[in-house]
Amino acid sequence: MSTKTLILALDLLGTFAFAVDGALTAIRTARVDIVGVLVLGLITAIGGGVIRDVLLGVTPATFQDWRYLTTALVGAGVAFFLSRQLTHLAKPILVFDAIGLSLFAVIGATKALAAGFGPLQAALLGMITGVGGGTIRDVLLNRVPTVFSANSHLYAVPALLGALLVAIPHTFGLTWGWIAVVGALVCFGVRILALLYRWSAPVPPGSPPL
Repeated sequence: MSTKTLILALDLLGTFAFAVDGALTAIRTARVDIVGVLVLGLITAIGGGVIRDVLLGVTPATFQDWRYLTTALVGAGVAFFLSRQLTHLAKPILVFDAIGLSLFAVIGATKALAAGFGPLQAALLGMITGVGGGTIRDVLLNRVPTVFSANSHLYAVPALLGALLVAIPHTFGLTWGWIAVVGALVCFGVRILALLYRWSAPVPPGSPPL
């Protein structure tokens, strides 16, 4: 499998995972119909990538390749039709969210590197790709975005770490096909461990306990 094919496969897998996560989150937190489920799933899946591509100064990949929109709509549709089985299960939503976060973080970093950006800028764009769609979804649902919440248990941090693991080796001339997989696995592992052990980023002194 070529590097380009691998990146596309990871990107589509992340799109599907985030679409399922966004749709299930919408079903659990708001009374929405099928249109709301599909739209919020779609926004969660493609929002971060659109923000990234706009910052990169290119036409968003979502509007150049029909597979992205199709994958996102299929993911949201799966969540809609299986909502009765899934909405009472918190763990599937968190797992799908962690998968999407991990894959989008490394994909965002690799695309920024391919566009000629430096490692720091690439890592930041990777993080934005990972958290952007969920942030837009939460704003539309009138919730404090997960990335800003002290109860999120390390959301942006794993995304930034995974993106850095892709960006830094690239500066030393290392190819990033297999490194992207490693970065995604590290991001996913840190996110899941943070959820299991309730790790959180520091909060301001004097803040009420979580």
